[in-house]
Amino acid sequence: MKALLVVDMLMDFIDPEGALYIGSTAEDLVPAVEAKIEQFRSEGQPIIFICDHHLEDDSEFAMFPPHSLSGSKGAEIIPALAPQSGERVIYKRRYSAFFGTDLDLTLREKRICDIELVGCVTNICILYTAVHARMLDYNVTVPVAAVAGFDPEAHRFALREMEKTLGVTLA
Repeated sequence: MKALLVVDMLMDFIDPEGALYIGSTAEDLVPAVEAKIEQFRSEGQPIIFICDHHLEDDSEFAMFPPHSLSGSKGAEIIPALAPQSGERVIYKRRYSAFFGTDLDLTLREKRICDIELVGCVTNICILYTAVHARMLDYNVTVPVAAVAGFDPEAHRFALREMEKTLGVTLA
């Protein structure tokens, strides 16, 4: 069995008014992620939404402006991709969806060995989640059309790094 991890498809990244808007790449990203969600739903495969979720004094704000604050509109999943009943939402405070969360336990309880990562930001949360997943021996696939970021060069680097160093399958 495989699971789809939908990473940080939040108002602060996808909405043009968001605190860390990824730019025009969001226009192509949303339909690509939506298509993956529909595919997994039609196949009866698990979908887990991974959501950046910060406290007001988070140390990450030394590098990035405050974003995805707990309880804020910016921390909400965009309406077009709203989770359905039975789909899990896991909140994270660091780049990796595994760090400090119960994601690994959740996947192992469902006997999932294969994960597919979609969402943003390619060279930050997608990359570090892929690193952590591979260190835990998960098979990882990243559909290239369903990930995006702020910086095209960093996006391309992250994809190459995932494929060449981590053994991630790019689809």
